[in-house]
Amino acid sequence: MQAWQVHENGEPGEVMRLADVAPPTPGEGQVLLKVRAANINFPDALLCRGQYQVRPPLPFTPGVEICGETEDGRRVIANPALPHGGFAEYALADARALLPAPDALDDAEAAALHIGYQTGWFGLHRRARLEAGETLLVHAAAGGVGSAAVQLGKAAGATVIGVVGGPEKAAVARELGCDVVVDRHGEDVVAAVKEATGGRGADVIYDPVGGPAYAQSAKVVAFEGRIVVVGFASGTIPSPALNHALVKNYTILGLHWGLYNTKNPALVRHCHEQLTELTARGAVKPLVSERVPLDGAADAVQRVADGRTTGRVAVVPEKAVPEKAVPEKAVPETEVPKKAVPEKLEKGTAA
Repeated sequence: MQAWQVHENGEPGEVMRLADVAPPTPGEGQVLLKVRAANINFPDALLCRGQYQVRPPLPFTPGVEICGETEDGRRVIANPALPHGGFAEYALADARALLPAPDALDDAEAAALHIGYQTGWFGLHRRARLEAGETLLVHAAAGGVGSAAVQLGKAAGATVIGVVGGPEKAAVARELGCDVVVDRHGEDVVAAVKEATGGRGADVIYDPVGGPAYAQSAKVVAFEGRIVVVGFASGTIPSPALNHALVKNYTILGLHWGLYNTKNPALVRHCHEQLTELTARGAVKPLVSERVPLDGAADAVQRVADGRTTGRVAVVPEKAVPEKAVPEKAVPETEVPKKAVPEKLEKGTAA
């Protein structure tokens, strides 16, 4: 089979090499999956650079999120078991962690539903307890992680402010349903958010960027607001001033979604059920801006790493399907129920 392999750490475009290798052999509790589509995530770039919290042995195949096919023909969503990742024709996965791919989504969309949307659901509902009628601020709103949070926020009945970088990404954020879009390249983010909220600020802030974005968040968070720290795509990890959190009376929440797979896997499955229901209603639909063939994976991972993409980029091993960068409508125009979120869950339960 063909698979991308990393033999040394560095930039994805430089260290990823396409090779003919033998299909991996499943270990105990694992299954071999035919890769129907693999979604590109920022952690794939970090894996190539050797900067991710998980460091698989060299050589390894990146690709941490796929829609795959089992031997009996079932479409499933999986996180491949490294070092046998998803940028290949076949990948390995934990049999117990397989999730059914929603019928409402094609392979590329299904591959993009898992990590970003689970992170968004846990961040907004499990950690921040977002309520209908509240204001949600999403940094990098046109990106893969941000676009999921925008759709989930709208589905929950929140007013969503999206912060983006550049006019192209601003257009994508509007298509996603953002009520207010702030282009950080040409606008003062703090002033724009305060104006949009009448000086009150945002109740919940979803930050996968860190660095300057976090500094802006601390200035515009509302009384009793919640800042959800999701990641540091900017490359800079901020050092919050706890006295500031005390004086302004807001909460800083960390989210490490991967821990739920070991600490409370039942809750991960419960979340998938909620996401599947939302896709069936048309309330959420992963924004797949581009589908590339397997031989285009290295360039695509590099572009994601450089912040030059919108939504999600999917690697489709069999063939690439051309698609416009901005769909006519990322979310259907049909009205979305204002409260598409299950009742609050008690800590440590899967309900």
